[in-house]
Amino acid sequence: MENALRRFKRKVQSEDIIKEIKKHSYYMKPGEKRRAKEALSRKRLRKKQRREQD
Repeated sequence: MENALRRFKRKVQSEDIIKEIKKHSYYMKPGEKRRAKEALSRKRLRKKQRREQD
């Protein structure tokens, strides 16, 4: 039983099912979606630059 649950959790996590559900759980206007995407991009860029400095 525990093994099956562990396998299920791993499969769900690897396929990003949770992220997909959260993304579709509420409507986001196209402009909001674009701004969120840009913010995520900036965040990743800052993180990358920080790593390169160290």
